Amino acid sequence: MTPAMTQLALERESPPLYQDARGIIRVGETRVTLDNVIRLFEQGATAEEIAMRFDVLDLHDIYATLGYYLGHRQQVQAYLYRQEQHALAARREAESRSPTTEIRERLNRQRTRDDAPLAG
Repeated sequence: MTPAMTQLALERESPPLYQDARGIIRVGETRVTLDNVIRLFEQGATAEEIAMRFDVLDLHDIYATLGYYLGHRQQVQAYLYRQEQHALAARREAESRSPTTEIRERLNRQRTRDDAPLAG
């Protein structure tokens, strides 16, 4: 090896992902979720476009996250499916506590009163 040549560090890096207290996987040291990054990627966004959308993310972290996803697609898809099911269950529970039909009816009644001409 000549002095001008340098050695590359060829060690494996851990993905820049962490799981928060609620079990949600986030990217880098941010609150951006893995779900959001993968959804954009699957819609055709490049790493650079994802970086423009989430300016708190480091481009290196986005590429590393996408690399992890491509290497572990089944596991990540299973995680994303579970997250989607949790979100649907939470939405159903919230709607059962405060049905949207009641809210719409109240808003329509209010709008009708507001639009009524004033007597006078």
